[in-house]
Amino acid sequence: MNCFPDTSFLCSVYRTQVHSPKADAFMAARTGTLPVSTFLLLEFRQSVRLQVRLHGADKTKGFGKAEATQMLRDLESDLRTKVLEVVPVDWSVVHQRAEELSVRHTEQRGHQLADIIHVATALHLGKIDFLTFDANQKRLAEAEGLKVVV
Repeated sequence: MNCFPDTSFLCSVYRTQVHSPKADAFMAARTGTLPVSTFLLLEFRQSVRLQVRLHGADKTKGFGKAEATQMLRDLESDLRTKVLEVVPVDWSVVHQRAEELSVRHTEQRGHQLADIIHVATALHLGKIDFLTFDANQKRLAEAEGLKVVV
C-alpha cells in the first residue's frame, strides 16, 4: 500500500466521527496492510488517553474510559492481524526532513510538530498518498507533493 495515515484518519477508523464513513470505506477497499509509524501510534494512544481525562473533568468533552479501552483494543487487534503494520523509520532522517518542512511552511501556515512529523514520515517512506481529514495538514501534504486520498 503506497499511502500513510495521520492521527485524524486513525481516529475516524476507531471512533465514530463525521469522517468515519470515508475512513471505513477506504479501509474496506484497501488491499494489504496500512503502514503506520511508532510515533503515529503513540500520538493516537496519547490522544485517546487525553480524551478520557477531559471527559472526567467535564462530561461534555472527550469520551469515557470504556470507549477508550475499546478503541485501544481494536487498534491492538488490527496490529496483531496485520490490518496495520508498524514500518521501520529512520527517525534521524525524518527529523531532518521535518526541520526542512518546518522552515518552509510553519511561519506561513502554522503547522504543528506532529503534523510535520507525519508528512515527513510519509515522504521518507516514499509514499505517494496521504490519509488525513485535517485541512491544515492536507495543505502541507499537498504542498510537498503528496496526494490526499480521503
